[in-house]
Amino acid sequence: MSSVSATAKLAGACAGCLRRSWLLSSLSGPLEYCARDRARLLELLALPDRKLLEAVAGRRAAELRARYERFRADELPHDPQLQSICRHCRGYPRALDGPAAPPMLHVAGGAARLAKLTAAPVVTILGSRAASDYGVQMARSLARGLTASGVTVAASLTDGIAVAAHAGALDAGAGSVAVMGAGLGVSCSPRRRSLYERVTREGCAVSELPHDCAGRRWGLLASERILAALPSVAVVVEADTSPGEVAAARNAQALGCTVAAVPGRVTSPLSRGTNALLMAGASLVRGPHDVLDLLYAAGEPQPREQVSAPVGATPQNDLRPGLRVILERVGAGCDTPDELARAGVELSAALLALSELELTGLLVRGDGGRYLPRNPL
Repeated sequence: MSSVSATAKLAGACAGCLRRSWLLSSLSGPLEYCARDRARLLELLALPDRKLLEAVAGRRAAELRARYERFRADELPHDPQLQSICRHCRGYPRALDGPAAPPMLHVAGGAARLAKLTAAPVVTILGSRAASDYGVQMARSLARGLTASGVTVAASLTDGIAVAAHAGALDAGAGSVAVMGAGLGVSCSPRRRSLYERVTREGCAVSELPHDCAGRRWGLLASERILAALPSVAVVVEADTSPGEVAAARNAQALGCTVAAVPGRVTSPLSRGTNALLMAGASLVRGPHDVLDLLYAAGEPQPREQVSAPVGATPQNDLRPGLRVILERVGAGCDTPDELARAGVELSAALLALSELELTGLLVRGDGGRYLPRNPL
């Protein structure tokens, strides 16, 4: 790999690091086959270039070795809206200095913005793609509160918890870091294009793969290395116990990152993973303040005062007692007018209180017309 001075330019990865990106794209087929064994894939991605070629190139080894030796940076697909940055550039995230971390990133939103975002304390928000309304609201509330407190939120841009995390950061009027599992030209599905554009206007999207590399399953698994290495704290909001849903948290833990989890209902499959992490010693998170306490304990500079309520929302402490009782009952599971009526609240009074709480921004509607507290109580 090229030995470029660490005082070099802010953007523009060196040829040696760009060559690594090209190599990963060229080995996409064999790496996809290796993705059946997550641990084996991560071991391979930690290998230097030539050893990686020997390990997986197979019958194409001689051809790829020759192309590797004569590689030129202009062979990579180019998008003028993207920049690249590598560990030889100023501003490359210091957390990605480890041998298993990618040596370079392609960036949508600008290398300077990435440097600014990752200079602040970083929290990764993780969780299921098939999240419940509770998980979505918790992820959004956490991200909004953390971002308003000067913390940078990082997440993938798949469904569920990750999408809610970026939406929460945008609620706070600031940027987040989206870690993509494919090249930035092909990584975003059409239904997430609008969110991707908003994220890259305020924050950044990053990938270690070239602009047109599909990445497939192995690319998503590889991107978990970035999500695990970037933060000081990783928060799992909602997850099953399957390896795919808790692997990034386990990787972060192995790298010395503080892992935390949001507790969930013991009867919900989507809480099995988070509750298991808590039983294994993960820190419990009820809201942004708990994460800020963990960041401060981890030695990060103390963030500015948290402002987690959305614009226009009525502070919970300013509610009259009757509305406060209804809000607490909704948080306890009486999340429909009928449930509140069965709990002893007159139906007309329940309907009026729910409408008022929704108008003040303290409740939102979920699937099936159920109500959810917008912020932790």
